[in-house]
Amino acid sequence: VLDATATMTDPSESAHTGHEGAAPAKLVEVVRLSTQQFIDVNAAVKANYHPYLGCVSGPDQGAMGVHYVNLDLVGDGELDASRPEALIYEPSDRGLRLVGVEFIVEAATWLAHHSAPPVLEGQTFQFIDRPNRYGLPAHFELHVWAWRDSPNGAFVDWNTRVTCEGQ
Repeated sequence: VLDATATMTDPSESAHTGHEGAAPAKLVEVVRLSTQQFIDVNAAVKANYHPYLGCVSGPDQGAMGVHYVNLDLVGDGELDASRPEALIYEPSDRGLRLVGVEFIVEAATWLAHHSAPPVLEGQTFQFIDRPNRYGLPAHFELHVWAWRDSPNGAFVDWNTRVTCEGQ
């Protein structure tokens, strides 16, 4: 069971080192700057982000983590690099640790005004049709691993360095 009141108290835990070496993509930097306030999951809850579906893991490709979704942002049909629709946390024995975000827009809403998938800071969204394992309508999504490096890149769905084992 996840506890939204659990916070990181060890400064080394909230330092969130990552993306060492080459400079990260602009979108990763924008996401880091705009979501630093949500390192503490309680701040996310106060900003209307709420857990959705528990911790999402894959059979062999790593995990996504626990999505805290702001349904108002999902439903507005807008994309803003500084306002992700979902914040992603990894459960651990020390609480929930921010690892990334997901940008989400319903396909019907987007395609009513656009003829191509969304692109944010040069990153093209992936189309997820219905039915899907999340029970969501068809949508476009883009994960950004801004707080936890992913060996397969900053914009893949699954991060092999994220786990649900700490829940």
